[in-house]
Amino acid sequence: MAEKLAFELVSPERVLASGEAEMVVVPGSEGDFGVLPLHAPTLSLLRPGVIRIYEGDRVQERIFVAGGFAEVRPEGLIVLAEEAEPVARIDREEALARVRDLEEDLAEAKDEEERARIERRLEVARARAEAPDSPS
Repeated sequence: MAEKLAFELVSPERVLASGEAEMVVVPGSEGDFGVLPLHAPTLSLLRPGVIRIYEGDRVQERIFVAGGFAEVRPEGLIVLAEEAEPVARIDREEALARVRDLEEDLAEAKDEEERARIERRLEVARARAEAPDSPS
């Protein structure tokens, strides 16, 4: 039997995933990266995107994260996410409506601070709306 990677995904609300996987692909700030057992220690910021948990060559679970960081240690991978939810629970129409609302808010922003805050929320909303269509 192949070695497994210990994996834990924690959001402020709860532990979303805890167990073992053959590989986990994480949306790092510099691009997606795969973590396998015995991976070199790494620390990475996360960008909004989808974490893919693999068993063999198949994705077993997909979880959207809004940001946070990932730490690979000899014991395994820990992801601390700002927000996270299973992709299967995302209502695409609701997510697209949120994008439209934020685009309107951005057009009406009164100053640079408000604009920056809305742009960050819009980046997350767009990634969340795209998550159901992201490759497995």
